[in-house]
Amino acid sequence: MGELVADLVGMEFWARPPAERHAEFARLRERSEPVYFAEPRVPLVRSGKGFYALVRHADIVEASRNAKVFSSEPAATSPEPPPWVAALFGTPMVNMDDPRHARLRRIVSRAFSPKMLTKIEADIQQTATKIANELEPGDFVEQVAARLPINAICSMMGIPERTRPYVLQRIDAMTEYSGVRGSLASPRTLRLLAGNLKAIVDLHRLVARLGEARLEDPRDDLVSALVNANVDGEKLSVKELGSFFDLLLVAGNETTRNALAHGIKLLTDHPDQREYLLADYEKRIGPAIEEIVRYVSPIIQFRRTLTQDYELGGHHFTQGDKVVLFYPAANRDPEVFEDPDRFDITRSPNPHVGFGGPGPHLCLGANLARMELKIMFRELFTRYPGIRATGEPELLLSNFDNGVVRQPFTF
Repeated sequence: MGELVADLVGMEFWARPPAERHAEFARLRERSEPVYFAEPRVPLVRSGKGFYALVRHADIVEASRNAKVFSSEPAATSPEPPPWVAALFGTPMVNMDDPRHARLRRIVSRAFSPKMLTKIEADIQQTATKIANELEPGDFVEQVAARLPINAICSMMGIPERTRPYVLQRIDAMTEYSGVRGSLASPRTLRLLAGNLKAIVDLHRLVARLGEARLEDPRDDLVSALVNANVDGEKLSVKELGSFFDLLLVAGNETTRNALAHGIKLLTDHPDQREYLLADYEKRIGPAIEEIVRYVSPIIQFRRTLTQDYELGGHHFTQGDKVVLFYPAANRDPEVFEDPDRFDITRSPNPHVGFGGPGPHLCLGANLARMELKIMFRELFTRYPGIRATGEPELLLSNFDNGVVRQPFTF
């Protein structure tokens, strides 16, 4: 067990093929103690304080459920943003604990109520049909995976269709910066950080203008519901609205986008699974989506800070220690998943943590993502039975977002 482990902080590790990364996570799971990783200085953010890597399913589930000990404050992302970011842009929900987190979650959960999801289902279907109508062999990400979720989110928020390309460009700038998280200072890092901050400013201005307009003239959209007080007198401030929009665009967009892009490749590489799915699509697509999300873990990790001394998995943590929850490692834990490296859409039960661990920070948009994936794959496989990935995907270099930059396909 004294064998050296790969550096999960350095981008060299995240540039390795997925199979090699999973093999490294398997080695980490086998160790008796969680491994501590030092962190480098990252431009314009806090210097890294280092973290322990949580890689076992049981440890990640326990840490996720116990939010009082495993705190999301000051930040759930790596590296931790400096105080001036929150002062400028507001604090996103993922970086909050209760009671602040509970209040915001209670307000924004309106976005994902069964009533709201039923309302936007027709919009998602319309977008999926439009995408299928315009399909040509080429890049699956550009034509399908990048288009569907952003249109669904913009439809929910009430953002006009003419503005959506502008929004997508800024999301891409934010995603590109996620590919240098944890890397050392470089001109490219600084350039991407500047682009990331500008994208956030642009999106906040956009949604702030929309929020102010909806205060004066409420419509039947989510922004109107969030900025106008409900029966309990609760609403979002303009700054809170901007932070929520950021979260929705990154978490809500990237999860579906990544699952679609990885999913078409998986169903191409496993024709037996595809055949089984299409033999009874409506019955089998639900378990298939869960297995895609488990297998690819669209979001790679979040961080927690211990508020007190605590024993987890036989290790004694000290107040102030940082831990990072690596979801891909938990989703391949052989203690929970039989033959975990096998892609199997009949897997049951499938208690994956691809939407985050159970507890107060479980992904609010999970059911929206499931709906989008079900509708888009149904449209594609019904219209184009021969649709398939061709060649290997170009993956985003990131330790946060298991993204696909490009996936060639044909039909």
